[in-house]
Amino acid sequence: MSTLSVARRSQWPVWLCWLAMVLDGFDLVVLGTVIPTLIKTQDLGFDAVGATYAATISLVGVGIGALFIAPLSDRFGRRRLLVACVAWFSLFTIAVAFAPNVAMFGIFRLLAGVGLGACLPAALAYMNDYAPAGTAGKSTTRTMTGYHVGAVATAFLAILVVPDWRIMFVVGGLAGFALVPFLWFRLPETLPPVHAEHGAGIKGAEGETAEAHRAVAARAHRPIAVPSAEPEAAPASMLAADQAGERASFRDLTRKPYPLVALGIAVASFMGLLLVYGLNTWLPQLMSSAGYTVSTGLVLLLVLNVGAVVGLIVAGILADKHGTKKIVLLWFGLSALFLAVLSIKIQSEFLLNAAVFVTGVFVFSSQVLVYAWVSQLFPARLRGTALGFAAGVGRLGAIMGPAVTGTLVAAGIAYPWGFYVFAAAALLAVLALVTVPHAIAPASGQPSDVGRS
Repeated sequence: MSTLSVARRSQWPVWLCWLAMVLDGFDLVVLGTVIPTLIKTQDLGFDAVGATYAATISLVGVGIGALFIAPLSDRFGRRRLLVACVAWFSLFTIAVAFAPNVAMFGIFRLLAGVGLGACLPAALAYMNDYAPAGTAGKSTTRTMTGYHVGAVATAFLAILVVPDWRIMFVVGGLAGFALVPFLWFRLPETLPPVHAEHGAGIKGAEGETAEAHRAVAARAHRPIAVPSAEPEAAPASMLAADQAGERASFRDLTRKPYPLVALGIAVASFMGLLLVYGLNTWLPQLMSSAGYTVSTGLVLLLVLNVGAVVGLIVAGILADKHGTKKIVLLWFGLSALFLAVLSIKIQSEFLLNAAVFVTGVFVFSSQVLVYAWVSQLFPARLRGTALGFAAGVGRLGAIMGPAVTGTLVAAGIAYPWGFYVFAAAALLAVLALVTVPHAIAPASGQPSDVGRS
């Protein structure tokens, strides 16, 4: 089979992982689009306290999924976990539309979040397994553009269907269910097939599996391991790889040479998602506090996310060309600078939109570059675990960002102090990442399949 046909077929994983991120983008903004209606109509008994409960418990679910479910992709395979988590998320997202009260609304959002929280690390780990050598940055950032495309598309959908808020969750759930069969039949496994029942074969994309594994192995510089039609004894090297995959857990991150690396990544991820969720939740209110109109604040939120898509594309290209560490440090540093600039009242509408656009370019792709770097630093057997750890700790920042900014809003000092807090968070991320090496030298006795930025 020609290389060209393999390349064409490889577009299936690219687009399917991208669509999985679109679901994550849906979840980012869907609650924000329906909360005003729920509070205004008091449907299900919602008030400000109930809305806070629903928003918080949703993020808790996503954090649980990232921390405790995503690492299972190192043990059972990326494909299986993606299929299961998308189906789980879709089921409980539809269930939200039929919640009888605020308590059940929150529980369904919690359960949906558990499934969705594992999707991001698993999808990014998959793309870094599958991507050609030297393109981890571009593969990660390109996949994550789906996150912001999903956020923008959901906002537009809300304009069309709200105040009928239930349709939002039904559409989100049905979209997930529509994606499941494509994930099952068109997504080949990227881990050695011994992870998938020791050579029993991958059920999805059966006619393409062997060639896909050869292509994946060649790109990742791994020995070729093609699933056979009948189970047979696995070679010793494959059994060793399988055992390493079975042992993969957060305990591995506490062993040399990983602890200080994991700590630096955790701090940066926490600060990165604090910025992402804090800005997406409170930017309109911050701009309103600065004296801008409410409509201007909503437009600026859209401009911010458009800038994010552009930033993701540019950041991935530069990271692969110049090294991920250099670019992520530059990106967080420029994020701090432009967030501080937004604390200054800008009279020109054009300059204001330009400043917010450029801020979006750097802020959101900074966090994604952290994921790209994690994918390169850790060996394939720990990639899902490390990404789950980074995303899970980051979700704590996602909870803290809106909470801290909300406290400033309640105190009447959101402007300009909200932007000062965001700028400080970006600087803390820079300080944390400075301590992380360009590459990890494996400890004695450990596999040497670590990536390089």
